[in-house]
Amino acid sequence: MASLKPQQLSFTTTSRTHLRPLGVTIDDSLLTETKSTQKRKLSQKRKTLVTKLRKNLAEEYLHYLSERDARKILIADLNELRYQREDMSLAQYPGIWGEDPVKLTVALKMARQDLTRMQMELNTMKANFGDVVPRRDFEMQEKTNKDLQEQLDSLKDDYEEVRKEHEMLLQLHMSTLRERDQFYAELQEIQRTSTPRPDWSKCEDVVAGGRDRWHVLAEGKNSDQLVDVLLEEIGEGLLREKDFFPGLGYGESIPAFLQFDGIVENKKPTKKDVVNILKDAWKERIAEEQKEKFPDFFFNFLERRFGPSDAMAWAYTIFEYIKLFHSNEVMNQFYAVLMGKRKESVYIKQKETIAQLLKEMTHADSQNEGLLTMEQLSTVLRSTFPFKKDEKIQELMEAGGWHPSSSNADLVNYRLLFMEDEEGQSVPFLQKLWEQYLNEKDEYLYELKQELGLELHDKVTLPKLREALMTIDPSLDKQTLNGYLSQAFQFPVTELPEEGEEKEEGTVIQLQTALEQLQMSDVRRMGPREQEPAT
Repeated sequence: MASLKPQQLSFTTTSRTHLRPLGVTIDDSLLTETKSTQKRKLSQKRKTLVTKLRKNLAEEYLHYLSERDARKILIADLNELRYQREDMSLAQYPGIWGEDPVKLTVALKMARQDLTRMQMELNTMKANFGDVVPRRDFEMQEKTNKDLQEQLDSLKDDYEEVRKEHEMLLQLHMSTLRERDQFYAELQEIQRTSTPRPDWSKCEDVVAGGRDRWHVLAEGKNSDQLVDVLLEEIGEGLLREKDFFPGLGYGESIPAFLQFDGIVENKKPTKKDVVNILKDAWKERIAEEQKEKFPDFFFNFLERRFGPSDAMAWAYTIFEYIKLFHSNEVMNQFYAVLMGKRKESVYIKQKETIAQLLKEMTHADSQNEGLLTMEQLSTVLRSTFPFKKDEKIQELMEAGGWHPSSSNADLVNYRLLFMEDEEGQSVPFLQKLWEQYLNEKDEYLYELKQELGLELHDKVTLPKLREALMTIDPSLDKQTLNGYLSQAFQFPVTELPEEGEEKEEGTVIQLQTALEQLQMSDVRRMGPREQEPAT
């Protein structure tokens, strides 16, 4: 009813505003003031009514709380009465339970207290450990996480390896592109400037011996080698036409065995005669006890063989021959040693290696028939050259007669592998062995240069070169190492500073000079780079 009173008042006011007598004039300002007064009174009444309603609501809420608490107390009293009634019923029938009612009552209270305590503990455990997992699940998850982490680490390593390989391939690709462009440019230049390939069959009618001899000379040779052969044939004809050689005089640049003024007779020997003379000179040189300089030995050998009067003529004749015939192994090697381009120890060591290899093959030939199976040949090569790679052994096997269709039981006449023709040319097996030696020396010196990390024009000290040699070839013994250092620095071994001496640091040489000296010497690997069994 109270909520309807403002509406009634508003209705009454509105009625009084509109129901006014006809012909009566009312001032508008007075009417406006009256309306404002009525609105204030109405707003005041509304505030009073709202305050009263809030007070009533608060009283009703307090009454509700009081009734609720009373209800809880009543329920607790009812439960207590029910428990007491249960206790009384138990007390009335003690024989049924067989226990003292007082004891049961106390036990019941204790159980209820324990239940309450356990309920509180359970709630506490739920609150504290509601988000905790069992240890078994945790350990399983931890193991799974560890496995996944290991897989992730492995994948990361694989990814890093693949990334590096990818970068290397990109670099290789770019390098290949540059090489392709370079080769293409060279091809264009060659196509623009080069002349057609020569028809080497035209030489058959020019070379002495005709087609058959030319085929023998040209077999297995490229164009550059064929040019050398053709030049040798032409040069040999010119040499035979000469009767005399002009003396070179006594200049400092002239070798001692060629120092002569005047005319020297051309002895006009055959290639076979020259090769036999050189072989005899090598035999005498190897057997010589007191070593003299090789050029002096060569001239003294000619004096002992042909007499002092003809020694100079033979010196000029042989020199012209060995200078001309580069394709002949005996002449080429003798010329290199004679002119100081190669140490004689290279030739001697190669001959010792060949002799040792022949000895090993002979020892493997238990029947002394001159025959070995391919398997025996491979075993001997691997035992004699333990540091050669498989592909190098394969090359020697192919040079010795092996081919893909061969079996391990196929026989090879190993003595034929060491034969030479009348002009000193060895068979392909020995040629391949010599070629591999030169290539292995080049690889060894290149590895040494890479280990030093210097440019050819840089200086290298004795300790640094010693350390680099021991790094790339740890199996070097002290005597061999000192021999290499002696060759590189051009010191006698006896004058070479020992490791740790003060003057060792002051011993320096240009790297290019050191490598050139080692290239002239007998340098070969003594063992694998890492201290591990060679495969």
